[in-house]
Amino acid sequence: MSISREQDPVFEAEVPVAIIGAGAAGLVAALACRAEGVEPLVLERDAVPRGSTSLSAGLIPAAGTRFQRAHGIADDAETFAADIQRKAHGEAEPGTVATVAREAAPTLEWLADVHGLDFSVVHDFDYPGHSHRRMHGLPSRSGAELVDRLRAAAEAAGVPLLTEARVTTLVMDQHGAIRGLVAERPDGTRERIGARAIVLACCGYAGNKALVARYIPELAEAVYFGHPGNEGEALAWGEALGAALRDMTGHQGHGSIAHPQGILVSWAVIMEGGFQLNAAGERFWNEASGYSEAGRAVMGQPGHIAWDIFDQRIAGITRQFEDFRQAEAQGAVLVADSVEELARITKLPLESAMASVAALKQAGVTDGFGRSWAGVAPLAPPYCAVRVTAALFHSQGGMVVDDRARVRLAEGGVIPNLFAAGGAACGVSGPDASGYLSGNGLLSAVTLGRIAGEQAASLGRG
Repeated sequence: MSISREQDPVFEAEVPVAIIGAGAAGLVAALACRAEGVEPLVLERDAVPRGSTSLSAGLIPAAGTRFQRAHGIADDAETFAADIQRKAHGEAEPGTVATVAREAAPTLEWLADVHGLDFSVVHDFDYPGHSHRRMHGLPSRSGAELVDRLRAAAEAAGVPLLTEARVTTLVMDQHGAIRGLVAERPDGTRERIGARAIVLACCGYAGNKALVARYIPELAEAVYFGHPGNEGEALAWGEALGAALRDMTGHQGHGSIAHPQGILVSWAVIMEGGFQLNAAGERFWNEASGYSEAGRAVMGQPGHIAWDIFDQRIAGITRQFEDFRQAEAQGAVLVADSVEELARITKLPLESAMASVAALKQAGVTDGFGRSWAGVAPLAPPYCAVRVTAALFHSQGGMVVDDRARVRLAEGGVIPNLFAAGGAACGVSGPDASGYLSGNGLLSAVTLGRIAGEQAASLGRG
């Protein structure tokens, strides 16, 4: 990835706005730009737009939506922002926190009203760190459906989408202004495209092993559960341009990936009363802390393996997620009518741990790991278990943006026609995995994507 500084750049084509990346951030940016009367060009390196969005559960947190009100959930942006900062230990970028918390609800309702995305709120269990039930998703509760529906909406809106076009270079003129880009096609040919505004909606760096070893060494050997295109191009451009970078060690991990099937098992199996054991049949941490920090916890166990233990009641709740249904279909979810039978099929010494957790729940106390069991329902047969490992999903650090999603410079000011969203922008999780609040990735993708698209359109018209 490079920056080309040219005396008087010449381009084969000119567009008002170029959007690099066709994941959730890029497609939402494109829809927002089109809504402002400007036709953007979206460039995507893959043959079919998928991105990290397609590998997620497709859930977006938002506060104060009509979907929440339909279930009697009273919530607001201020409470949401406070939850984000509490989970991030007060270390998240404050301006971005305020922006995404404020804009999430209107963005989801706009996507529903204008583009027919039928969101609903997950109203039957809590996600760690959220003081209200505010996770929103489409019917299948899958990221694949989300990105497919956004792509269909972009096509219906007449947004040009150039696939198999990997952007390798940003082009600047002799005055230091960004004027366009160079995209490389599979046959090696290159296209020079001029643009009045550019939106970086392409990626973070979690697919780049060298950068992961540098910034997230504790997950360097973990399964990578993100898109292979997340190689850090946007961050390399940002560094070359003097952009302000922040929280580069921040990331979303996960400690519940069915192994060896490689399928995400929702953390609902834990939050509804399940727990994790290592290969010795022992609990090893406070599972209610969150699924991101679970990645580090599970990586610390022998063989990087743990077991999720829950029951059929919890499985029934979790079955609303497409991933869990796939895990069941592929035989990852083991089921037994007794503790003894579950111990036999898992080859785990379960009796002591099951009895200990049952006693904690009955007493409603907080255990030695700091997990509170007050009001948590006991497990009952049939019991379930899934063998899981840890994974790295995506990085959360990136370029700092202002409230118009413009890239900030490290020395002050902004790059007026360069915008960032999604993995390219600094998220709201702070510098540590434990700061990741459920849904933070898609939260910044769709909110900053919409803002970036609207603001880029205002330059594109000029």
